[in-house]
Amino acid sequence: MGFRSKKRVIAAKTPGELDAMQAAGEIVGRALQAVRAESRVGMTTHDLDQIAETVIREADATPTFLGYQGFPASICTSVNEVIVHGIPSKEVVLEDGDLVSVDCGATFEGWVGDSAWSFGIGELDDDVIALNNATEWVLMEGLKAMVPGNRLTDVSNALEKATQRAEQKFGVHLGIVDGYGGHGIGRTMHEDPYLANEGKPNRGPMIQEGSVLAIEPMLTLGTTDSAVLEDDWTVVTLDGSYAAHWEHTVAATADGPRILTPRR
Repeated sequence: MGFRSKKRVIAAKTPGELDAMQAAGEIVGRALQAVRAESRVGMTTHDLDQIAETVIREADATPTFLGYQGFPASICTSVNEVIVHGIPSKEVVLEDGDLVSVDCGATFEGWVGDSAWSFGIGELDDDVIALNNATEWVLMEGLKAMVPGNRLTDVSNALEKATQRAEQKFGVHLGIVDGYGGHGIGRTMHEDPYLANEGKPNRGPMIQEGSVLAIEPMLTLGTTDSAVLEDDWTVVTLDGSYAAHWEHTVAATADGPRILTPRR
């Protein structure tokens, strides 16, 4: 979903507001940990959705995704060639060798946390392991650009450059999914600005102390092109290649990037 802004700076949250956002983000982190810990061959993606929703509601939070623009579940479960926005289903049964990307959001006391990661079911092919490890690494390298004084596309460029380095580091070809990226976040899940996962540096609004972005590289083993299925949500690679998706909500602070969605 694209959100582009002409503002000169990315809106800032106060230190107290960042703490409140992290409280929401920690709930997301616990939900993701629970989903991964319980995932196994034979479960359905609907089962994963129920696990996440239980964790979120037991923390007195609400699933941000549920009902958002009509989305029918609490998490997105994107398997193999599905890049993002996969709808949990009783018909999708996890099999050995699957790569599952889980995107999760929780709203707690008026603030939103949003995070995603990908993990394997059983034994993965070597190239799929490389894809997943590379995507996580790209996220962690790219978010280093989330510092006061940088501009929006400095993060985009950092993600792009990290992807290029990751191809050498992990020995795999990587495609950056075109047209999808990160976003501002706060009291609602999607705020300005839209954050591309590639681009030239030193463009767009300034990052200031307290600015927050959801940073989320989406990489494939093949194409950069995608299509949306008839359910109007599920995004798949055009060539059927596997995709991985990693995301953290990150604040810019005087002490450097602060991950607001830790997985403890």
